[in-house]
Amino acid sequence: MPRHPLSGEIHFWRLDAARHAPGWRTGLGAERGGGRWNPKGLATVYASLDPATAILEVAVHKGFAALDSKAHVLTQVRVLDASAVHVLEPHAMPNPNWLVPGTPSRSQQQFGAQLLGQHPFVVVPSSVSRHSWNLLMNPALAAGLHEVVLQEPFALDGRLDPAERC
Repeated sequence: MPRHPLSGEIHFWRLDAARHAPGWRTGLGAERGGGRWNPKGLATVYASLDPATAILEVAVHKGFAALDSKAHVLTQVRVLDASAVHVLEPHAMPNPNWLVPGTPSRSQQQFGAQLLGQHPFVVVPSSVSRHSWNLLMNPALAAGLHEVVLQEPFALDGRLDPAERC
């Protein structure tokens, strides 16, 4: 896996169902259900360092048909203080299997919770796209440390959800 691509300004991207886009920064979905890097009860915003990975991260859970048939919003956010970002390199993980797609372990969620308790933003390798990176945000610690650059309706290229051929 290559070294993380952070340099200069740090931006991150999210893709949300249109009805959830106004509350993108709350982390309520991950708080309610838990996630790869957080247990239930810990609000966490999941994002990616590039828009293509943000799209793939949502598609792996919802499928391209849902992205094609339901309104979604793409959000770009700038981190205002790069020193607030902690990067978790693959070699620093206690268990390399945490990068393998599948159900996260309790230990992985607790490890993520510890990081999110110390850092407003944590950059982690994506398990969906091995050469891509995600950003986790603790909404409580990140307040005032980011700003929205853009929010726009998302339109999926229909070739990713093709019609059946006759």
